[in-house]
Amino acid sequence: MIRDFQNADLDAVLDIWLQASIQAHHFIAPTFWHEQLDAMREVYLPSAMTRVFEADAIPVGFCSVHADTIAALFVSPEHQGRGIGTQLLADAKAGKTALQLSVYCANTPSIRFYEQQGFVVLNEQRDEHTGHMEKVMRWVA
Repeated sequence: MIRDFQNADLDAVLDIWLQASIQAHHFIAPTFWHEQLDAMREVYLPSAMTRVFEADAIPVGFCSVHADTIAALFVSPEHQGRGIGTQLLADAKAGKTALQLSVYCANTPSIRFYEQQGFVVLNEQRDEHTGHMEKVMRWVA
């Protein structure tokens, strides 16, 4: 079930973000992700509209949208491959005419996922936080 984020979800969502970030971004030191926890808690999550995928009353994935940008889409590693990300992305697309996102170039599974969901690469840029290259992708309804 997909529902709006609630304050009680904060710890679970941060844990999903941390675990999935470390797994998906093996090319970035795990310490970087640990150092970003406070920013996620205090800046990024509060500034976005976040929806949570809940299974057995426990958050197992989430998607945060800020304006027309997907700021975060993460599924806990043990729940990946079950269509949860696809459902969260469909939920984010609902009512939108376009969405944009950035994904690291080295994260090829995520790039393939977004391409399968109708996103196309607009350009590449260097991420200001890590220095790694990322693709800017866009979906239009």
